[in-house]
Amino acid sequence: MVTPPPDRSASSARSGAPWALPRLVVAAPASGHGKTTVATGLLAALRRRGLAVSPHKVGPDYIDPGYHALAAGRPGRNLDPWLVGEERVAPLLRHGASTPVPADVALIEGVMGLHDGVVGRRGYASTAHVARLVEAPVLLVLDTTAQGRSAAATALGLAAFDPRVRIGGVVLNRVGSPRHERLLRDAFAEVEVPVLGALARTAEVAAPSRHLGLVPVAERAPQSVTVVDALADLVGSTVDVDAVLDLARTAPPLTAPAWDPVEAVGGPTVTTGPVVAVAGGPAFTFAYAETAELLTAAGARVVTVDPLHDPALPAGTRAVVIGGGFPEAYAEQLAANPGLRAELAAFPGPVVAECAGLLYLGRSLDGVPMSGRLDLTARMTGALTLGYRAAVAAADSPLARAGDAVRGHEFHRTVTDPGHGQRPAWHWDGGAHGFGDGLVHASYLHTHWAGHPDAARRLVEAAAR
Repeated sequence: MVTPPPDRSASSARSGAPWALPRLVVAAPASGHGKTTVATGLLAALRRRGLAVSPHKVGPDYIDPGYHALAAGRPGRNLDPWLVGEERVAPLLRHGASTPVPADVALIEGVMGLHDGVVGRRGYASTAHVARLVEAPVLLVLDTTAQGRSAAATALGLAAFDPRVRIGGVVLNRVGSPRHERLLRDAFAEVEVPVLGALARTAEVAAPSRHLGLVPVAERAPQSVTVVDALADLVGSTVDVDAVLDLARTAPPLTAPAWDPVEAVGGPTVTTGPVVAVAGGPAFTFAYAETAELLTAAGARVVTVDPLHDPALPAGTRAVVIGGGFPEAYAEQLAANPGLRAELAAFPGPVVAECAGLLYLGRSLDGVPMSGRLDLTARMTGALTLGYRAAVAAADSPLARAGDAVRGHEFHRTVTDPGHGQRPAWHWDGGAHGFGDGLVHASYLHTHWAGHPDAARRLVEAAAR
């Protein structure tokens, strides 16, 4: 049955009025249960029905939203209370779900286990926390390998752990046989939790992975399209999509006003439209959609530059933003673009870099030449540095004022020598981190500028100067 979309022309999506936005959180007891498979497949299956679907991801993850965006045909956006503050989570959902057009349904993929959040903060920034903030029911994905009735007990325990979170149904993943499925369905009927789908163990669709997770969509097109199409086929044939939509429609009206980038930066303070070049392409895929929106709202003209292929910065560039990604996978190709490396090394305007951007600004990465803007070398290691950080700006920079408090996260397997500059970018956990020289602000810290929009305003004003 095809569900026709409502008339969106009269939608109150961006007004202050309550908005009856159907929405759903896809969660699991732990990582590896199949959340991304089910979430991406549902997004694509719903889009095939002609519905406008708004994709979202709990946490700081950059890679899953790329698959979401490919499946939904609109930007995948993150909802992370740690990075942006819990008061902005529902407004950011409403903003994403109403941009570029109001969505018929929003789907939010969780992170880790349902109740796993910031260590020591009693579930803060967990999937359950976000589900409560946006008042959305939960669709639980369960890896049922080597278990039967205990799967129902797991779902019951997750629901009882926080009664404020409503588990409205489950999708059984990696089911071994028709007999196994009957056993599982009988167990869930006992605890009155609806089973909305069952995926056989032999029906998995694999996406290639790397040391930090899945390989980003931008690196694998058209293979990524093939994967998403296969996920749509799989989920569309094994999950009761109508029942999923019915569950999403049980969410109450969304009362939070939509987040507004213009309001967040205090309106455009620059009228000259300075060009801000933002690194993109396969080597630099880690970016939040709100970054460009905030820069634009502050008065900049945002232009993407691909350091793998573009021989120079865009004409008239006055500031550069280089986010995260996988430069180690493209080191030789980055080195083979000496014109852009030399221009960046001598660039006289402000430069903001995070993680991969930090490595690209150094002299070398695993012995391969980078831009040389910063006097550091970097190398891959076997150790993963991962976690949320509460940072304080060490000095005035194009990004922040000295003493500004910012929340971010680290996620890398590289180290730099030296570990930080004489003028560091940040302090956290009693140590100095990153590099700065008044114009450059570079570190391993990933931040979400919706949580500190002054960063966009400061950078645009510095570019205009």
